[in-house]
Amino acid sequence: QVQLVESGGGLVQPGGSLRLSCAASGIIFRITTMGWYRQTPGKGRELVATITWTGTPNIADSLKGRFTISRDNSKNTMTLQMNNLKPDDTAVYYCRAHASVADSNNYWGQGTQVTVSS
Repeated sequence: QVQLVESGGGLVQPGGSLRLSCAASGIIFRITTMGWYRQTPGKGRELVATITWTGTPNIADSLKGRFTISRDNSKNTMTLQMNNLKPDDTAVYYCRAHASVADSNNYWGQGTQVTVSS
């Protein structure tokens, strides 16, 4: 059974920071590209960042310089460091395990709410 469990969301003031974590189980994490996506009411889910199984990051252009993605294959975890947060960053953030050579399915976590407000 695949589980992706996000944590670290919450309420933060503009300019603040949050660190999201995704703990994965039930997949071969070390060969799986992982990603963070976010969604606001009335909008589709958008890419925040991905990181390949080799550790190559890809950050959405609009978020470069503020967001950093990393992974620890020894712990089956992925993190998203978010700095200088803005109200427009308010969304539900989802962890995704992309299809891999071992599993053709994509998996999603349940999401964690991030609210940026004064």
